Order: sequence, then structure tokens, then C-alpha cells
Amino acid sequence: MCKIKIILFSYDETNDTLIVEKLQPKRVTVMIKKWAEPLLILVNVAMGSSFILMKLGLGGVSTFALITLRFSIAFLLLWLLFSKRLRKVKKQTLLYGAILGFTQFWIFTFYLSGIKSTSASSAGFLASTTVVCVPILQAILQRKFPRTPVLLSVGLTMLGVGLITIRDSFTIESGSVLCMLGAMAYAVHITVANRLINSDNSLQLGVYQLGFAGFYGLVAMLIFEQPALPSTPTAWFAILAMAVICSAFGNALQPTLLRYVPVERVGVFVALEPLSSALFGFVFLHEVLEPKAYVGAAIILAGILISGWKPRQHAPAKV
Repeated sequence: MCKIKIILFSYDETNDTLIVEKLQPKRVTVMIKKWAEPLLILVNVAMGSSFILMKLGLGGVSTFALITLRFSIAFLLLWLLFSKRLRKVKKQTLLYGAILGFTQFWIFTFYLSGIKSTSASSAGFLASTTVVCVPILQAILQRKFPRTPVLLSVGLTMLGVGLITIRDSFTIESGSVLCMLGAMAYAVHITVANRLINSDNSLQLGVYQLGFAGFYGLVAMLIFEQPALPSTPTAWFAILAMAVICSAFGNALQPTLLRYVPVERVGVFVALEPLSSALFGFVFLHEVLEPKAYVGAAIILAGILISGWKPRQHAPAKV
């Protein structure tokens, strides 16, 4: 069993000595819990940069080559960091990693194909509808009627999506449709992962799914594209940033942090992803949406917040 040890160094000016302090696992948990919300804000803002980075990356490399490089680099980085815990792996874990890597591959195939013909800001808001798709999918699988807040959030999200995607001529961009398919694929991925991941294999499964996603991207690149490395420094920067910040840092840390955040506040942090995506798109790509699209984005955010709302259970009064 792997024990986590964190060592802190401090300097004692009085005795002119360096103090070395080892933090025990219990204290590490307390520290993570204390900083969970600030770190989750940082993670979601970082994840929100994914769509602008995809846009920049596609300027110098093909779709499947980007998927290959992004996930392969993230896999190799995490392997170097956690190699001792990744060497001994069960066949079942590898099988589960292959399944989740396959869904990851399709998620980003849809996103990357869609973002070619839509803005990074719109893609970010459309991708955030995953938050609403998940409870609907869970309700279908469990054969339970969705809660009222979920139904309300679905209605608001559909209205918001319509305002963002439907043009004045009542046509929809193909890129918007592909981004919504990516959001649905992500909902499937979350639902499948929820059934396959347990406390014993979470790290291994999280890392190996990245490796398999990179492998599937490589196969698709060899079949459908002319293999080539990124042709511009900007594309290399975008791919490395996605691999390190979004895939390795974001995907590895986000599930752990969510364990220490109250359920009713999760939606607030998730909403930061599309907001930061829109902000990055405006600042770096000078993207400006139509007024009705901003209204649609606000309605989608409202749907996200409502989807995670649960009425507080009041304890019965003591007589």
C-alpha cells in the first residue's frame, strides 16, 4: 500500500538550522480539504482554457495528431511521476482503461472537429451541457423519473443551446452539433467511469485511459491522415499546455478535489469552465458572440447551477 509523504522545509533563524517536517497522510488530507475550493477554481479555469488551446493547436497540426500528442505526453508525464504505482496493473484495469480511453478519444474527436467551424467561446458553453446530460442518463439507466430541478435545468439548457446555435436563418452550424455530440459522449464517459472506477484502481485507470486515448489517436492518424508533427511553435505550445495543464493536472486533480466540496457548490465551480473559456476566447482570439448568444450562455449557466441543487433536509424538531 502506497503511503503519501509530504516534506516541508522551514528555516529557524535563532538556531541557524533547517527544519525538516514530514506530514502524515491524515494531515495531508486536512490540507487538501482546506485548499479544495481554491484549487478547484484554479483547475476549472485551467480546464476552461482547453478550447482556445484546441483552436490554436489545430492551426499547425491535424485532429488525430493533436489527440495522439496531447494524451501520449500526458500519459508519459504521469507515468514518470507515479511509475511505482503503475507498474503492477491487473488485466481488468487495462481493459477498463481501454474502454474509457475509447470514450475519451471520441469526446475530443467531436470537440476538435466541431471547433473548426465554431468559436472557442460557443464550444465551451455547449460542452458544459454535459453537467445536465449526466443526471438524465443516470435517470434512464436507473429507470427513475428525474428530479424536478433536473427537468428544469434540461429545459433551460435546451433554450440556451438554441439561442447560441440557431442562426437567424434557422440553421445550425455543423460545428455546434459536433460540440454537443462531444458533450453527450462526455456524459457517457462519466457514467461509464462511475461504474468502473473504485478506490483501488482510480489512479491507474485515470492514467492508462490517457495512454489508450493516445493510442487510438495514433491508429486513426495512420489510417485517415498524413502523419506529421506540429508545424508551428504556437501549435507545440498549445499541445504541451493541453497535455500538462488540462489532461495531466486537471484530469488527475479534479476528481480528488470534488470529494471535499459540498454537492450543492459543485455546479458553481463547473460553471467556471465555460466562463473562463469565453474570457480566454475574448482576450486571446478577440471572439465576440451575438447578443442572443450571451443570453443563451447565461441561461445555460443557470441550468448548470439548478441541476446540482438539492433542497436541504431539515432535521425533525425535538419534542
